[in-house]
Amino acid sequence: MSRLEKSFTIGKHTITQGGKPFVIAEMSGNHNQSLDRALAIVDAAAKSGAHALKLQTYTPDTMTLDIRGGAFEITDPASLWAGKNLYELYAEAATPYEWHAPIFERARTLGMIPFSTPFDESSVEFLETLGVELYKIASFENTDHPLLEVVAMTGKPLIMSTGAATVVQIAEAVEVLRKHGCKQLVLLKCTSNYPATPENTHLRTIPVMHEAFGCPVGLSDHTGGIGAAVAAVALGAPVVEKHFTLNRADGGVDSAFSLEPSELASLVVETERAWQALGEVHMGMTKGEEKSLIYKRSLYVAKPIAAGEEFTKENLRVVRPGDGLPPKWYKEVLGRRASESLAPGTPLRMEHWLG
Repeated sequence: MSRLEKSFTIGKHTITQGGKPFVIAEMSGNHNQSLDRALAIVDAAAKSGAHALKLQTYTPDTMTLDIRGGAFEITDPASLWAGKNLYELYAEAATPYEWHAPIFERARTLGMIPFSTPFDESSVEFLETLGVELYKIASFENTDHPLLEVVAMTGKPLIMSTGAATVVQIAEAVEVLRKHGCKQLVLLKCTSNYPATPENTHLRTIPVMHEAFGCPVGLSDHTGGIGAAVAAVALGAPVVEKHFTLNRADGGVDSAFSLEPSELASLVVETERAWQALGEVHMGMTKGEEKSLIYKRSLYVAKPIAAGEEFTKENLRVVRPGDGLPPKWYKEVLGRRASESLAPGTPLRMEHWLG
């Protein structure tokens, strides 16, 4: 059985817990059945700084049955897809297979890593012909052990969302992946609501999952905005995935919980800032603060002092800048006598008073 690696590379990116965030822009069905729009999404994702672009590879027939009624119908009035049956939803959202090659080529040309979520064995076989560098397992497929086996046997790095799964089911999935050759695995904390609320996101789970499963753990985020993603990086997440569109007002199956270009650009910048700001445990002054020592307070002569005159509250002050003795000497100096004449603005030194 394969042993999971705690650190590995995807392209030029190192994936390790607490490492620099790897940001994935998820196109999903936001192409709205237009290849031109799909390519424009690729362009916008690259311009926004995303490191990878993800598709979903399926047809409605590989996802479900063309049946109406019962569980095949989306009847929840709160659902973004209420009124459709599953077959209609996947027909609308699917990315045609013939689009994959031009989308992958555009993404690679722009410096991003293109990859996809396969939903059955045939889609894995197809993606292999495109030279895909890694795979994603969606939350609703994390219990599909036959699919997990096929993807694991490619030997490629694998990212798996853990939404809508129990701890036992996640552990079972990880075991299947390891058994069939997966060594480079990233789990994503995920709340499979569309959209999800911050209150139902529970990011503190990320370090616990990392400890439990011994592999990097990131975030697949369906909340609005970028706050959850930034917080996840602060908790160690090295991978952040967000759905992405050109304009939510254009509509589409995933538009309501997708970021627009300016938001994705902010996410890339702010998650990296969060990672940089974490630094390491450091008590005391940093090297960068050394030049700021001049702005600390210190003891200065405030009025003319003659040789032999006492230091008082009137002629001695604690002020900025920091060239004089530290303020902790203030009470010790009061009442002592000056060893020489001192002009206002003189930083006080020990040799300025009589022993």
